[in-house]
Amino acid sequence: MIDIHSHILPGVDDGAQTMDESIKMAEAAVKDGIDKIVATPHHKNGSYDNFKHNVLIQVGELNRTFEERNIPLEVLPGQETRIYGEMIDGIEKNEILTINEDTKYVFVEFPSNAVPRYASQLFFDLQVAGYQPIIVHPERNKQLIEDPDLLYSFVKRGAFTQLTAGSVCGHFGKKIKKFSEQLIEANLAHVIATDAHNDSTRGFCLKDAYSEVRKNFGLDMVYMLSENAEDIIAGDVLAAEPPAHVKKSKILGIFNR
Repeated sequence: MIDIHSHILPGVDDGAQTMDESIKMAEAAVKDGIDKIVATPHHKNGSYDNFKHNVLIQVGELNRTFEERNIPLEVLPGQETRIYGEMIDGIEKNEILTINEDTKYVFVEFPSNAVPRYASQLFFDLQVAGYQPIIVHPERNKQLIEDPDLLYSFVKRGAFTQLTAGSVCGHFGKKIKKFSEQLIEANLAHVIATDAHNDSTRGFCLKDAYSEVRKNFGLDMVYMLSENAEDIIAGDVLAAEPPAHVKKSKILGIFNR
């Protein structure tokens, strides 16, 4: 399996803090059935900056470490960039890293409680410039939970979304699990990834997430979501059914990055 969202790079954000922790995460990922993982450290979120050049170097070092220890996990470069108005400039100045470096897919993270008003225009501008925005963990964003039509409008206009495996498995509570299922049902979810930060409290449950999807939505949906992960790292076109509206939900709770 392929995991396109993780915080496995050591000492760069709120994920793995040491190489030993990265190794433990790698072993847990392999145990979960993952053989390729995209390292997506936080960038421009107010606490962490992880520029493209540095991420590429660190990914290379991590791959060498895993090879030396015979850990069968390939690390690919990526970045989880908090939305900001000059994202296109950041890409063109080689500060922002697209998923697996050579693709046109770029992660966009919203603040946990809100969606900036300029998001729609930025997504349009990104697509005009040839890039494909992927909204990370929309199921954990307070404003999108309260107003799912906003997410519908983004997807309708060409954005993609990535759900967190832990949300699908219920690790963030029943309400976020339910909202995740509503997004899948409405064709507002295109890929599932772990967003793993460690090997315990924010670990790996990709296999279990796919099992939940299979139970509730059938094997075809599992194939689509898992193949989209492959297509993202290959830079290929993603499969996507026409989106539908989700009934307005009044779910409230604690929302984490």
